[in-house]
Amino acid sequence: MTLLPGLLFLTWLHACLAHQDPFLRGHPHTHGTPRCYSAEELPLGQAPPHLLARGAKWGQALPVALVSSLEAAGHRRRHDRPSAATQCPVLRPEEVLEADTHQRSISPWRYRVDTDEDRYPQKLAFAECLCRGCIDPRTGRETAALNSVRLLQSLLVLRRRPCSGSGLPTPGAFAFHTEFIRVPVGCTCVLPRSV
Repeated sequence: MTLLPGLLFLTWLHACLAHQDPFLRGHPHTHGTPRCYSAEELPLGQAPPHLLARGAKWGQALPVALVSSLEAAGHRRRHDRPSAATQCPVLRPEEVLEADTHQRSISPWRYRVDTDEDRYPQKLAFAECLCRGCIDPRTGRETAALNSVRLLQSLLVLRRRPCSGSGLPTPGAFAFHTEFIRVPVGCTCVLPRSV
């Protein structure tokens, strides 16, 4: 329920940009073309302030909110011990009682940080299923009776693309376009499609 206001705003933002709202485009005389920025105006990794000033709440979306903690955990893991295996784990209830949902699930997953320099937000947490099957709660071991599949969430992002004036690319200039992408946020168990 806490994500609802942010998702509603992002949907509104997408609709406004699609209808060429001059305030959101940042250029009152665009007539259907998005505003172009130079690298000096808008350094890599930043989005136009007028798009962010209207209350876009990317930080409330799970794929964005997890990035800082994943990066901190990854930094600690590199210095403390080798990274954990990505194979399907054996579920031992006594070891996971206090663990996070993604570790207690019978379709466990891990997160990785996906980076795309032409997207805002540039970094998103993507879930990766650790098992092809699911873990049998009685044995704690993987079974092929069920399949692990990713759960996908639609997320509105800004895509950075080269500008073109009169059909020709403008060297070094770029504009932002809205785009919905499907982000894996977790895994669940399903019946196999075939026996």
